[in-house]
Amino acid sequence: MQRTQSRIAGRLARANPTTVFLVTLLLVLVAFFTPGVLGGLLTLLLAGAMAALLVTTWRVQTPATRAIRLLLLTLLITAGLMKLL
Repeated sequence: MQRTQSRIAGRLARANPTTVFLVTLLLVLVAFFTPGVLGGLLTLLLAGAMAALLVTTWRVQTPATRAIRLLLLTLLITAGLMKLL
């Protein structure tokens, strides 16, 4: 598990920040503007990906960054659940 997280963290460090931002923005916009259940499922899928990223990078983040990411994760899950209802 530790070895896999190290590999993933290495890939994340090499990723182009602008490309990651633009792809993430596109995915969030598609998830938010897709109506109904499909939009809710896409939003929850993004929340799952964010949770995986949070777990992978937890040890190298400051407490303030952790709190902000947990807040954003909570908001994303809430938005996904609200779209499902």
